Amino acid sequence: MVSALIVEKTFVKEDFKENPLQKGEYENCEFIQCDLAEADLSGFRFSDCEFRECNLSMVKLVKTGLQEIRFRSCKMLGLHFDTCNAFGLSFSFENCLLGHSSFYKIKIKKTMFRNSQLFETDFAECDLTGAVFDNCDLRGAIFDNTTIENADLRTSFNLLIDPEINRIKKAKFSLLNVSGLLGKYDIEIEGLN
Repeated sequence: MVSALIVEKTFVKEDFKENPLQKGEYENCEFIQCDLAEADLSGFRFSDCEFRECNLSMVKLVKTGLQEIRFRSCKMLGLHFDTCNAFGLSFSFENCLLGHSSFYKIKIKKTMFRNSQLFETDFAECDLTGAVFDNCDLRGAIFDNTTIENADLRTSFNLLIDPEINRIKKAKFSLLNVSGLLGKYDIEIEGLN
């Protein structure tokens, strides 16, 4: 079966639960206020696409190609980005809910996370070199053998990162979130409250 090639198409308020998205390659497409919750996008390829105000919760991403994708104001709970096709994997997130998602063991250098909630998101063994977490809530996010060298976390909050088991060389933190690097020591830092 030959997959479809869809170029420069805009999808607005589509409910892909009722009418599943056609399997194929999507280039320079926009998805605006679409419901893709629980869709199986395995084997699809998206490049230079934007998803705005979409529900992508629990979408299956096995061998899905995501290249230069922008997610804005999307609900994206429980996604396993670690099952995506690693070739050219690149995306950015702005104003997104990314709780309980997994980036386990993937290389996503210089990824931008802006104004997003990353509750209990798994970044274990992920390469986040040069990534930017701008005003993100990292409550319960897992950093275990994660590379966050040269990453910028200065404006993010609720982070808990153990410098002894993560590579944090030249990462940027603010005085207000530096306590997240010392959490395991159960110490009080005066002047930060």
